[in-house]
Amino acid sequence: MHHGHVLTENRHGLVVATEVTLATGKAEAEAAPRLLERRGSTRAGTVGGDKAYDQTEFVEAARARGVTPHVAQNISAVRGSRIDGRTTRHEGYAVSQRRRKMVEESFGWAKTIGGLRKTRHRGTRLVDWIFRFTMAAYNLVRMRKLMAAPV
Repeated sequence: MHHGHVLTENRHGLVVATEVTLATGKAEAEAAPRLLERRGSTRAGTVGGDKAYDQTEFVEAARARGVTPHVAQNISAVRGSRIDGRTTRHEGYAVSQRRRKMVEESFGWAKTIGGLRKTRHRGTRLVDWIFRFTMAAYNLVRMRKLMAAPV
């Protein structure tokens, strides 16, 4: 079983980087730093994410790459969040938490239109190629809609 991972930009929801990994309990947090490496920019930025990314390894990896992690806080009785008030007090944190849901649009499109609801291929390399191709097609459809939108 495979997991598809994507990194999207917040302004328009375009997919910037993709990766397919074998499904493990920590596949998302392990793939995220590699996606940040391939984001195509050396400028400082932010990355939004859900509670699964509130892990020491991911937060440290993101900060080492000059990216501020705007992940949802996973506060439990056992431990506190790795994201503190220095991050959450900024208006940009709230914006990232709202915009991070745009990543789900690409997955929805890939499953309904792109034919990835049930993969018909075996092997991580082939599934990765099909996933990347589908996300590129999603970007083309998304850009067509963005270019047609009035300014």
